[in-house]
Amino acid sequence: MTKVKSICVFCGASDGKDPRHMENAIAFGKMMAERDITLVYGGGRIGLMGAVADGVMQNGGTVVGIIPAHLDDIEVGHTGLSELIVCKSMHERKVEMFKRSDAFVTLAGGLGSLDEAFEAMTLRQLGIHDKPMVFLNALGYWDKCLAMIDGIIADGFARESHKDLFTVADTLEEVFEQLAAEPAPKFDPREKLL
Repeated sequence: MTKVKSICVFCGASDGKDPRHMENAIAFGKMMAERDITLVYGGGRIGLMGAVADGVMQNGGTVVGIIPAHLDDIEVGHTGLSELIVCKSMHERKVEMFKRSDAFVTLAGGLGSLDEAFEAMTLRQLGIHDKPMVFLNALGYWDKCLAMIDGIIADGFARESHKDLFTVADTLEEVFEQLAAEPAPKFDPREKLL
């Protein structure tokens, strides 16, 4: 069992059409703060990204935002965080987020969230890190993505065991249950990052 002290959250810089995604982001941030878990995320103040950060900050938690300089204006970097790191590139952003996190949780999001989640999953497959990964599938949001992964496995481009790289939670409470149930990493992943 592992003790998670920081979670990197991947989620949309948009609100989405269903307001329940926004409600989940705010509630997840509140639950992180109540558990004294630091949020590490992309540094924006808009969309679900801003909502989860606000949920943590408004409940006395700690938030580390990491945003590339060229996106600072586009995503409107959040100035009300515990720490906002402005880096040079998307690659540097990901490396810094990975270094500062004990686990990854993917809420509803778009192409950027998919990119980040799949890169984290691939790096876990390659043994570069051994941190828990959870998709919050509230409202069945990730059903099509999970079906795509099943299709990739069925077509022989991935193994059934690759589904062990992540877990899927239907509720916010399940996210924390799954993180608590994960075994401790076999190595210190901070030493193996690129």
